[in-house]
Amino acid sequence: MLVPLKWLRDYVDIDMDTKEFADKMTMTGTKVEKVDFYGTDIEKVEVGKILEIEKHPDADKLVVTKVDVGQEVIQIVTGATNINVGDYIPVARVGAKLPGGIKIKKGKLRGIVSEGMMCSSDELGIDAQYVEEYKKDGIYILDHEESYELGKDAREVLGINDALIEFELTSNRPDCRSIIGIAREAAVTIGQKIKYPEIKVNECEENIDFDIVIENEQLCNRYAARVVKDIKIAPSPYWMQRKLIEAGVRPINNIVDITNYVMLEMGQPLHAFDLNDVATGKIVVRNASEGEKFTTLDNVERKLDKDMLVITNGEKSLALAGVMGGANSEIKNDTKAILIESANFSSENVRATSKKIGLRTEASARYEKGITPEICEAAANRACQLIEMLGAGRVLGGVVDVYSVKPETKKIVVNPNRINALLGVDVPMNQFVEILESLEFKCDLQASDKLEIEVPNFRLDMEEDYDVLEEIARIYGYENIPTAQLEGNATAGVKTPKQKFVETLKHNAIALGLNEILTYSFVSPRGVEKINVPEDDSRRDFVKLINPLGEETSVMRTTLIPNMLEVLATNVAHKVEKAAAFECGHIFTPQDGLPIETSYMSIGMYDKEVDFFVLKGMVETLLNNAGLKGYEIEPETTNSTFHPGRCAKIVYNNIYIGTFGELHPDVIENYNLGQRVYVSEINIDAVFGNINTKKIYTPLAKYPSTSRDIALIVKDEVLVKQIEDIIKANAGGLVESYKLFDVYKGSQIEEGHKSIAYSITYRSAEKTLTDEDVAKVHEKILSELSEKLNANLRSN
Repeated sequence: MLVPLKWLRDYVDIDMDTKEFADKMTMTGTKVEKVDFYGTDIEKVEVGKILEIEKHPDADKLVVTKVDVGQEVIQIVTGATNINVGDYIPVARVGAKLPGGIKIKKGKLRGIVSEGMMCSSDELGIDAQYVEEYKKDGIYILDHEESYELGKDAREVLGINDALIEFELTSNRPDCRSIIGIAREAAVTIGQKIKYPEIKVNECEENIDFDIVIENEQLCNRYAARVVKDIKIAPSPYWMQRKLIEAGVRPINNIVDITNYVMLEMGQPLHAFDLNDVATGKIVVRNASEGEKFTTLDNVERKLDKDMLVITNGEKSLALAGVMGGANSEIKNDTKAILIESANFSSENVRATSKKIGLRTEASARYEKGITPEICEAAANRACQLIEMLGAGRVLGGVVDVYSVKPETKKIVVNPNRINALLGVDVPMNQFVEILESLEFKCDLQASDKLEIEVPNFRLDMEEDYDVLEEIARIYGYENIPTAQLEGNATAGVKTPKQKFVETLKHNAIALGLNEILTYSFVSPRGVEKINVPEDDSRRDFVKLINPLGEETSVMRTTLIPNMLEVLATNVAHKVEKAAAFECGHIFTPQDGLPIETSYMSIGMYDKEVDFFVLKGMVETLLNNAGLKGYEIEPETTNSTFHPGRCAKIVYNNIYIGTFGELHPDVIENYNLGQRVYVSEINIDAVFGNINTKKIYTPLAKYPSTSRDIALIVKDEVLVKQIEDIIKANAGGLVESYKLFDVYKGSQIEEGHKSIAYSITYRSAEKTLTDEDVAKVHEKILSELSEKLNANLRSN
């Protein structure tokens, strides 16, 4: 933030070296980024008055002038065409110095002696964007006052003889985004009293007759308005223009300049409407219509949405709340009456609106950080005071002020002894209280260990005792707090059992050929729509961010699948032929207080060689290696994210563990994946809570094993799990293992049926099995399969 030192001196007496002042401000927490000194490279430039202008006898484009510089009249030869007799001008006399190291010497131009030089704005170092058009291509005419003291230092007249300080403000101190805010900090820093402007409005006998309706009180907490008639549009006085210029704002006219002046001075953005454009006699603050088009003051047509707030006259929109006014209600040269708006808008909404339309203004920058609503009426009154003081209009009596919910006065109770202990210094109680009161806190010392503090309304950053500690520390002086060595015992950090479990899970996933990815927990709510989550699904119940960067990161995720698919879609878009990835992250479920944070693992892959069974094998390997025993894989037909018939869920003791399968074609289309994609999502917390990591020793087998292969013809609807359950149930203690090695459908298989082939291994821990021993169990298994599943041995 740019702060002209001369403007700051209007509110606080600064009687010290500027660099020393800047250092002190930095040490108390208001960091000075840079100090620029105006006019230091200008010497002997004085105010002069043109007495005579005559043509040069030997040059058509030159004139010879007589200029009164106070103590004498000098002759200057110039080629300027914008000067007239009686003009006041800045004159660089012989011996003068100008920016860029220019030195003025006495010389002759076509034989005529010239004893100096008339200066242009460029030669004085004044930026062209702040110069009137008629002065840009010639001499800088001094016409802001009727007359000037001849011979006076031009730097004083032009106000370019002081310093400009640039402050780097932190986002938690919006109260400092004004000249008065900086003045408050400066007064405390150098031990002075702040001099607030005395605001008094001279109202005429006519009273305001106007209505204000706020339809969305959450986005507009307060709206105050005043009316000024008999407006005289003219340039603002030079002192005001100069302050605005140095603060980085271009002067326009007296009314617009006053609103900008008050915004910079007090930190409250104002807007002035031409009263003819509010002929309905009312202001209605409402949400914009979806797709509504609105042309702002910069003559750009913008498309609005239903979340944006607009200021209307009940019939048409006049301004985009907190950002910029409309081209249809701006102050014009023939404006005769104005409505001054001083309102308080939601910081989150203004920030979101500004970002969506790509427009950031001085007003939106202040609203985004937060402004106390208590200042609205005072700012409107200050603007009216300046209008009346400059003779630019007649202020009507009364203020229309709609203030929906007045915030409660914030109070913080602290223990001064505890704060001193944390600081490591004993700040005496009287000094402790004095520091806080100098910052405009009201203190009530109830006991030596209990101090109740009433926070001033402009300090939106104060929440708890640690904020008070910071205030004491920075004003007491960090340099006055003694340094001390850290004390305590260093302990080695260790990972929790769950952290070790997740780490092992990741290592196993990498061993399976998966690549780990890491995505943001802040996501777009549209993600669940793209994966076909039903309207009544709990995954649509989000934890919403109060101040998101944008819609794409406005909620906390309730599933990892959209993040995984975004990564896979990026790979597809970059012509990556195959991809296999996993992520271990968190999902967030809202509840009273802090949200529930649950650990999940997602797997995603695509490749010509990948199918449902490849993913199933990976999932089983991960769960088996993790120590989850006895889980079951069941068909899942109701999950709308996955292809029906190509999806399964994992269940352990009726506890849902996860889901895996092929994506639904609609989801594949939503992400432009263009091929079959296989995805899994597993609840890590559920797995970790049910693992059994005990290792049971099994001695090496003493007796040989034998195996039998079976190929069964079963109906398509028969599940592999049903077959395996029968094998396990009829093992007779002899089945050591079984393995599915083939699933076949073809012309040799009856339609509606499939061939499933298993290899079953038999072994006894007590003896060598005979064919008769194996046959007895084997036949039992085949019999049960035939009876329960109508399974027949394949003969071809």
